[in-house]
Order: sequence, then C-alpha cells, then structure tokens
Amino acid sequence: MPISDAESVVMDVLWRSRAPMSAEEVVAALSVSSDWQEATIKTLLNRLLTKRAITAARDGKRYLYSARLKREDYVHSESKGLIDRLFGGRVAPLVAHFSEAGKLSKKDLAELKRLIEELDDDA
Repeated sequence: MPISDAESVVMDVLWRSRAPMSAEEVVAALSVSSDWQEATIKTLLNRLLTKRAITAARDGKRYLYSARLKREDYVHSESKGLIDRLFGGRVAPLVAHFSEAGKLSKKDLAELKRLIEELDDDA
C-alpha cells in the first residue's frame, strides 16, 4: 500500500507510541514537529484508515488509533522500491553512490564490512 510522506509522519507517531492513541494525542505529538492543523492530521488518519494501514477502536465518544502496518514491513517496501527504481534492484550501486557522494562515514564503512562478513559466514 502506498503511504505518502505526510502519512508516514503520522505513522511514525503511532509506531513510536506502540499504544493506541486518540486523534487529539496524535495532534499533540505532531504539534512539536509540524505546523499542521488538526483537520489535516485527522484527514491523514482517515486516509490511513482507508488504506488499512491503521485501525480505529471506539473508546466512548472518541476513537483510538493503532498502527496495523508494521514499521519493518513499511521500511522493507520503501527501500525495495527505492533500490528497484534508482539502482535496478541492486544494492552495490546504491552503496557506490553514497561512497562517491562522500556520505559514508568510517562508522558506516565498519558496519558495512561487518554485515558483509556476516553474509559471507552464512553463505
């Protein structure tokens, strides 16, 4: 399911809370990092409901929202889409791109080397 950038911000709030949240709690959480109006946030919640990325459970006069889509599944889908679109489905050109752009720190390189060694050990 395609999630827009704005919707992913709302999803992030729900993922971080791990507990059901009311619309007012989502609005309060987003007021720290955005200038979105309450109506905008409620519209995003409704879009996510329609996409079945979140659930809503009635709690008296309000609804409590929870993430249905797991963050890991979202990250997997988005990263696969990016690699497919920009790098023909290959990871090596992605790493080369960041290397050539000077975006890989020594810590990044050490982590990549460790991951490659783990992959070699598993093969």
